[in-house]
Amino acid sequence: MYQSKLFTKTIREAPRDEQSINAILLERAGFIHKEMAGVYSFLPLGLRVLRKIEAIIREEMNKIAGQEISMTVLQPKRLWEETGRWSGQLGREVMYKTGHGKGEVGLGPTHEEMLTSIIKGYVQSAEDLPLYVYQIQTKFRKEPRARSGILRGREFGMKDLYSFDKSLENFKKYYQKVKKSYLTIFKECGLEAIITEASGAGFTKEYTHEFQVLADSGEDEIIYCPSHDFSQNKEIAKVKAGDQCPVCGRKLKKGKSIEVGNIFPLGTKYSEALKAFFKNKDGQEKPIIMGCYGIGTSRLLGTVVEIHHDKNGIIWPLSVAPFQVHLLALDLTKERVATKVAQVAEEIYQNLKKEGIEVLYDDRQNKSAGEKFVDADLIGVPWRLVVSERTLSQDSLEIKERSREDKEIVNIKQAVKHLKEKIKT
Repeated sequence: MYQSKLFTKTIREAPRDEQSINAILLERAGFIHKEMAGVYSFLPLGLRVLRKIEAIIREEMNKIAGQEISMTVLQPKRLWEETGRWSGQLGREVMYKTGHGKGEVGLGPTHEEMLTSIIKGYVQSAEDLPLYVYQIQTKFRKEPRARSGILRGREFGMKDLYSFDKSLENFKKYYQKVKKSYLTIFKECGLEAIITEASGAGFTKEYTHEFQVLADSGEDEIIYCPSHDFSQNKEIAKVKAGDQCPVCGRKLKKGKSIEVGNIFPLGTKYSEALKAFFKNKDGQEKPIIMGCYGIGTSRLLGTVVEIHHDKNGIIWPLSVAPFQVHLLALDLTKERVATKVAQVAEEIYQNLKKEGIEVLYDDRQNKSAGEKFVDADLIGVPWRLVVSERTLSQDSLEIKERSREDKEIVNIKQAVKHLKEKIKT
């Protein structure tokens, strides 16, 4: 993409109404646009990152037999009345509602009711189970604390997976499989998540599990083992910092963290309420055993920024970066070299694209070298490639990794091949 054609522009000053790192950097770099408290639009660069995160999640969900669907945001009132949640705390305090009388509907904060209603129409016997169904969709919640940028919003992206099993044993096996899958997803996104025990949230007497990423800006607090063998949310913790880890014996620590995912055993709460049954081999009707598994996609994007940044801007992990390479053409205001710089830069740009490398080409004519470097650091593309009067005098190009200070001068003819090898590794 030619940067001169990108309609968004970088902003020098931090937005006055933002305090969180993710919102400040994403707005300044032109990834998102704030519409109101807790509501953001994703601009071209931000959407590219979001789609890459979704692709990582989708690949892992498909590996564990997930079938993708897309459910409507509008939720029938009758379904939520059957589970008692329409007038309960969630429906009363969290769900946005619109319309009136018989036409009243809710905007989906979650989809247990709707999917259970769908599934019961297709399940008759034990042979129809298990089923694993997921979607990646926008959710809406009345967030009374809409803050922390895209970490806590009133409108946000969510991947929600639901499992439907005939036995508790099968459910538990799949639950463990999702745990491993989630750790893979977060690692692919450049994050180290800690599986953390949390309260049953009214679904179970046992622990549910959160996936927490240590961060100074986190709203949660966990008591965790440095080896990640054990972790509990401080709200339910029966241990404290300094105690011995019950698994490995190391001293436990306390730290702030950001929750990037959670998984819940739902049991038969929704299947019983909505009469989602199956017939076992003896012909008896049994309620389907369910679980739900969530990852906030937009929240995950914000967490990546909270973890991967420096004083100059974002440092995107290669796997989710909007582009792999940021190509900068400098000295375009110098008449005697501008044509040559532009010609070489264009050739490099086309060669990078031929090699399947995603490249943002800063071809802007009216920007100084300093301005281009500042913008490149702010946007945070993993690799920077510079064409300038100085590099051309050496028949070379300058290559720099965003996360490092050292630079490398490489012969023009070898630059694309050299950069491709670095990206692969």
